[in-house]
Amino acid sequence: MTRSSPATSIRSATLHRSRHTRRAGSFQGQIAEVDLRMLRVFRTVAQRGGFAAAEIALGKSKSSISVDISALEHRLNVRLCQRGRDGFALTAQGRLVLDAMEQLQASINAFQQRINAIRGVLTGRFCLYVTDNTQVHGETAIVRAIETFTTRHRGVFMDVRSASTREVECAILNGQAAAGIALYPHASPHDRNTVLFTERLNLYCGARHPLFTLAETDITLDVLAAQQMIEVSDVASSPGWDRIRTRMTFSAAAENVDARVLLIRTGNYIGFLPEPFARPLVAAGTLRQIRFDDLHLTTTFHFLDRSVPETNLMVETFRSILENEC
Repeated sequence: MTRSSPATSIRSATLHRSRHTRRAGSFQGQIAEVDLRMLRVFRTVAQRGGFAAAEIALGKSKSSISVDISALEHRLNVRLCQRGRDGFALTAQGRLVLDAMEQLQASINAFQQRINAIRGVLTGRFCLYVTDNTQVHGETAIVRAIETFTTRHRGVFMDVRSASTREVECAILNGQAAAGIALYPHASPHDRNTVLFTERLNLYCGARHPLFTLAETDITLDVLAAQQMIEVSDVASSPGWDRIRTRMTFSAAAENVDARVLLIRTGNYIGFLPEPFARPLVAAGTLRQIRFDDLHLTTTFHFLDRSVPETNLMVETFRSILENEC
């Protein structure tokens, strides 16, 4: 029988203790409050795309965030992300942990909402997705509704996010959002759709555009047809626009309002903008409304949600307030 040397025995014992120590601090399935805190830090870093971008959202320094992420990696015994000179990127394991965290957060929110329903009070997170083109400028129904809702229910953490209409629908479908406000939702058997209000869009040009100084009486259909125009969504319509649409020259696209303003201000394009959004820019001399035969567009906003017991009380409360404001 071969006996190991004292040196070999010492190395084996040291290695055994090292492995035992790592296992002792690793995740065993029991989630503590400190785990939730570190997971939320990781989730924010992943959503923001890096430590530096997450500093403001977390109110922590990069070094403090790094300590939390390293501690979480040690706790889970996985490498969550690559960071350094090559930039930030989630590992394959990191993406799986992030997905699990999203599901965990959704379950926590669902638990809170069920307790809310039992108690008849509103607390917890209310995630509302709004389309990029939603009215937010000036005194609007949405602004008043959020003001009323958050004043009455101060225990609610309001989480408002801007996205495209398609992203709004997806967020509601996968449970990321409790409700959403969108322009032209696609019909879905899973979503509830409430028509809220319509919005008028007028045609504008920038101060650098040739039409900016042209007399109103000189603006004809032929003049408009000769201009480069930003594409218009098929869901936006009006009798006047439907008659002349085929005459227009579309040479640019911009899905949200800010992007449209950027193109219009170059002086190379004309395009439609919501009246409340454009009003202060017109007053400042940055834009001019192009008036031609009462040409305008109309779009309709919808309130979307899913019939889910966990969020019904909060959603219905907000819906009621919003409908009253509209």
